[in-house]
Formats: sequence, C-alpha cells, structure tokens
Amino acid sequence: MKTMTITDFKTHALRIFNQVTDHQETIIVTKRGRPIAEVIPYTNATSSPGKLSETLLFETDIVSPLGESLWNACK
Repeated sequence: MKTMTITDFKTHALRIFNQVTDHQETIIVTKRGRPIAEVIPYTNATSSPGKLSETLLFETDIVSPLGESLWNACK
C-alpha cells in the first residue's frame, strides 16, 4: 500500500487513478501526516449474486407468529 501527500495527489490525480486501475493497488492520501482518504480499485459489487440469499427469511403469514391479540394491540 502506497502513501502520498494530498499536494502530490492533487498534482498527479489522473496518473494516480490510472496506476490504481492498472496495478490494482491501494493508495492512502495524507494531510499533515494523517490519513484522510483511501483510493482503492473499483470492483463490481454485483459479481457475486445471491451472496445474502441464505440470510433472508420470507414469512408468508406475519400475523400468526404474534397471535391475533398482540397484532391488534399494536394498532
């Protein structure tokens, strides 16, 4: 992981974006020695469909788990 100052980043932003894309490397941008931003390569978030499909629960009847009396009490 490479680190550079914000001044250098502003001066060479287009070259840095190309470098991040071509080499798939992360760059940390600092201001007065403190990290303020991280430039990371873009990854397509939809590349792994169904990732959360096992964590969802589809309930067909939302009244009966509570019971009729508790459901009406919420009105």
